[in-house]
Amino acid sequence: MAEKYAIILAGGSGTRAGGALPKQFRTICGRPMLWWSLKAFFNADPDTHLIVAMHPGFIRDWEAMEASLPEESRVRHQLVNGGQSRADSVANALNSIPSGCNGLVAVHDAARPLVSTELINSGWDAVLSENTGAIPAIDVSDSLRKITADGSVSVIRKDYVAVQTPQVFDLASLRKAYSSIDPLDPVFTDDASVFEKCGGKIVIYHGSTDNIKVTNPQDFEIAELLLGKKRS
Repeated sequence: MAEKYAIILAGGSGTRAGGALPKQFRTICGRPMLWWSLKAFFNADPDTHLIVAMHPGFIRDWEAMEASLPEESRVRHQLVNGGQSRADSVANALNSIPSGCNGLVAVHDAARPLVSTELINSGWDAVLSENTGAIPAIDVSDSLRKITADGSVSVIRKDYVAVQTPQVFDLASLRKAYSSIDPLDPVFTDDASVFEKCGGKIVIYHGSTDNIKVTNPQDFEIAELLLGKKRS
């Protein structure tokens, strides 16, 4: 079996979510939001190497928060400094993996705490079967319009999907892709865009409507309800 690495991005300040703490530290169903992603990857495969990219100014806060958890609830992981952008944080995390290591790597946003073990395993399986990059996506339910210089125009909804994480790749291929781009270039909004820029091919696997991204204050209430339902 291929070695598995999971990079969980928790480097943002989370200002849009409100509150005094960065959103990845705020509790959902009694646990910090970041913990739920760590636990999901651990449950999917306890041998997965977990790497968290975090703003260096928050690392001590996280270590204190983690220490306050019951010992049996803690999930072993490595901390690395987040960068100036999302891509920069991923590059830092990839560089923390010894150069001789091979296998698969998943990149996941800590702001998606409802990721399931089933979704995680689907990502691993998609890369192994297709030998390429794999990203989860769901159909778009809203009508869409494209902003133009003259206003906006309608577009065909079925031609688009909403992309989620975890995005999964061959480790060596993603490392090579990130080494050849400027991680501060704002065009790189996710790992698939980096992979494609460097000639990689992407397949889509089924995402989940429960795999929401917690961005605004009301999203915490939705995540609390969904997690509570899953645990009942």
